[in-house]
Amino acid sequence: TIPIELSDLDTSPLTSNPSTLRVFMTGASGCIGHYILELLLESDRYELFLLLRSPEKLRLPVHNHPRVHILRGGLENVDPFIDLLPTIDIAILTAAAWGGDPGYVDAINVDANLKVMAHLDPQRCQQVIYFSTASILNQQSAPLPEAGNLGTEYIRSKYECHHRLPELAVYDKVTTVFPTLVFGGDKDKPYSFISAGLKDVTRWVGLIRFFRADAGFHFAHAQDIATVVNYLVQHPSSEGYREYVLGNPPLSVNQAVEQICDYFGQRIWFRIPLSMWLADVLIKVFRVQMAPWDYFCLHYRHFVYAGAVSPASFGMEPYCSTLADLMRVHGIPGARTRVRKGEFKIQN
Repeated sequence: TIPIELSDLDTSPLTSNPSTLRVFMTGASGCIGHYILELLLESDRYELFLLLRSPEKLRLPVHNHPRVHILRGGLENVDPFIDLLPTIDIAILTAAAWGGDPGYVDAINVDANLKVMAHLDPQRCQQVIYFSTASILNQQSAPLPEAGNLGTEYIRSKYECHHRLPELAVYDKVTTVFPTLVFGGDKDKPYSFISAGLKDVTRWVGLIRFFRADAGFHFAHAQDIATVVNYLVQHPSSEGYREYVLGNPPLSVNQAVEQICDYFGQRIWFRIPLSMWLADVLIKVFRVQMAPWDYFCLHYRHFVYAGAVSPASFGMEPYCSTLADLMRVHGIPGARTRVRKGEFKIQN
């Protein structure tokens, strides 16, 4: 596939094949985007239009693919493709600005995403899958005001965009998904930010096993996120706007430590509680500078959400449902390593 200009595109109301669905996608070169694109390519139902600032970052073999069109550009300048948007049947919006100049973050995460959705034809567009973040939600999966008041530029902008979705003519076609902690990546796909540092974290298992903390979280592998998104694409809402938090069932930090220790064959002899008052004392004594959002998270602690979904929620087999699965798919060996069929050895 080579980057194309608007003049090369067919922007007529119907595609050459009436059974083909036109899919406009942003963020295909990211971790989650790679997994979603890979699943979409398995079906001949979709004609894919990928908006990419840097097409060379796309690792999947889509060159010369007859159903893939690469639109060279970023969300900050989608104007060259505005006439294409009314001909789109499905939009999958995963791209986001993670940091930097606040004006730029707002321009991408709020203005540009809303602009793309505003130019979709509500009569033609079947649905929009819009990616937000679970960080803007409280434990009842409702908007968390502190995310808008104290959040980082990324979180605050996602909160603002979510707040403005009802303004859109296609609002009843929108499905907002809120990923939790995202892992993923392999030789053919870029690693998520968390996965990139996973092996470094495991070095601390011998120490963290002796501490107890009162906190909770969800995690999701990008393959499972893509599986859910692919399911949602195939099952548009018949009841208007909908939302899903994407993640496996919640884990407490203590459960996570126990599962990781079991995977690595590390015994837990005792555990020292880490209390919040001690953390506050240490922050004051050592004059630790913390951003308002970081300080809020330190005290909020339980980032768990009602109704989080995974492939299992829709009757499908999850790719990565446990922390042991997570370690294995990232090539991190545990206490038991298979030598050959039927035999194991214990690693020191």
